[in-house]
Amino acid sequence: MTKRYLALYVHLLTATGAVFAMLAMLAAVEGKWDLMFLWLVVAFFVDGIDGPLARKFDVKTHAPEFDGVLLDLIIDYLTYVFIPAFALFKSGLMDGWTGWVAIILITFASALYFCDTRMKTKDNSFSGFPGCWNMVVLVIFALEPNFWVSLTLVSVLAVAMFLPLKFVHPVRTERWRSVTLPMALAWTFFAGWAAWVGFHPESWAHWGLVVTSIYLVFTGIAQQLFPQR
Repeated sequence: MTKRYLALYVHLLTATGAVFAMLAMLAAVEGKWDLMFLWLVVAFFVDGIDGPLARKFDVKTHAPEFDGVLLDLIIDYLTYVFIPAFALFKSGLMDGWTGWVAIILITFASALYFCDTRMKTKDNSFSGFPGCWNMVVLVIFALEPNFWVSLTLVSVLAVAMFLPLKFVHPVRTERWRSVTLPMALAWTFFAGWAAWVGFHPESWAHWGLVVTSIYLVFTGIAQQLFPQR
C-alpha cells in the first residue's frame, strides 16, 4: 500500500469522528445519556489515535489536500464542547439560569480557545484548560454533584482556558508520559464503564474517573511547579 493511501486512510479515520458525533447527538436528543457518552468515548478514543497515525504516515506530505488539523478541530468542537454542553443543559443536572450560564460559558469560551494560536506550549502540552468538556460533563453525570458545585467547576475551568496554566497532552507531552498515557487510557476505560452501566451510583468506575481526572487536570500544573532540570 502506498504512503499516499495510508495518509488518506488516516484522514478517513479522523472523519469518522463526525459520524460518532451525529450518533451521540441523536442519542442526546432522545435523552439516552449513557448511549450518548458511549459514542463520545468512541470518538475520544479515535481522537487519541489519529494524531500519532497522522504523524507516523506524514499526512501533511502525502495527503496535503486535506487539512487534518482543521478537520480534527471541527470534530473536537462537536464532541468535546457542543454535544456535552447540550447534554448538561437538557439533562436537568443544572436547572434554570445555572444551565444557561454553563452552556454560554462552555460554547463561547471554547470557540475562542479553539482558534487561539497560543494554545500549544513548546513541549506540546496545552496552555490553558484545553476545552475537554466531554470529560468534565461525563464526570458530572457520574457523580451528580450539587448544581452550585457544577457551576463553580464550569466557571473555573472556563477561566482557566485563558490562564498560563499547563495541561498535558497524554500522547505528545513527553515528560511523565509513561504515567500520563496509561492514566488517559484508564480514564477512557472508566468512562466507557460508567456509561455502560448507566452511571449507576455504586459503580467502581466513578472512583476510577475521580482519580484519573484529578491526575490529568493537575499533572501539567505540577510540571510547572517542579520544572525539569
